[in-house]
Amino acid sequence: MRLKELRKAKGLTLQKIADVIGVSNGTVANYENGKREPRIDTLIKLADYFDVSVDYLIEHKKTPNHCSD
Repeated sequence: MRLKELRKAKGLTLQKIADVIGVSNGTVANYENGKREPRIDTLIKLADYFDVSVDYLIEHKKTPNHCSD
């Protein structure tokens, strides 16, 4: 997840992000360190706050679909 990268690029504290999404700063730290995964509604809040897509935030890379007919 790109949360830490986005937060640091904007010079924001863990507490500021925690306040924005309504969790503790420890929870945000756990998101950044991969110890916890945010719920989808939290991902949407984060994406909206940073003005990025959820896909970008979670570093989702679309792969070609290889389904056979």
